[in-house]
Amino acid sequence: MLKNSTSGYGLVAIALHWLMALAIFGMFGLGLYMVTLNFYHPWYHDALETHKSIGILVGLALVARVIWRISNPTPAGLSAKPLENTAAHLAHLLLYALIAALLVSGYLISTADGRSIDVFGWFQVPSLLQVENLEDSAGEVHEFLAWTLIVLVVAHAAAAVKHHVISKDNTLRRMLRPGL
Repeated sequence: MLKNSTSGYGLVAIALHWLMALAIFGMFGLGLYMVTLNFYHPWYHDALETHKSIGILVGLALVARVIWRISNPTPAGLSAKPLENTAAHLAHLLLYALIAALLVSGYLISTADGRSIDVFGWFQVPSLLQVENLEDSAGEVHEFLAWTLIVLVVAHAAAAVKHHVISKDNTLRRMLRPGL
């Protein structure tokens, strides 16, 4: 089952979910590693270019995910508690907003000097504005958003485990198997 139904997620939604989850954790880890490197470290520039390239690809995946979510039915919440279903919906929207804000702040850090972002040599994302000292303030926002996103992602994962272990419902299983 490729598409979502009112009862379960399809393969595309599941693949986009796990692809973005892996990318976000990888980007967070790479970001933590990058700040330990000095300018002369052999991997300093490569790590930065990799981080920016993956960030642009995460942005494209986010756009695909939002389009897919809008164009497919959203499976009904499994909780008998309407407040729990509303909280889950709002948490998902907040996750999307945080990822989008992280992408914007990362873009501003990378392009404030007028240089474009080279994405693995496949294509260039041009700089749309040049603002002096924008890198510093955008960097602070980027770091705050990254930590906020990771905290929310951990809470999201904990909620899924709670549903699986305590509530014993299909919340986690349906993000692992299409149509469940």
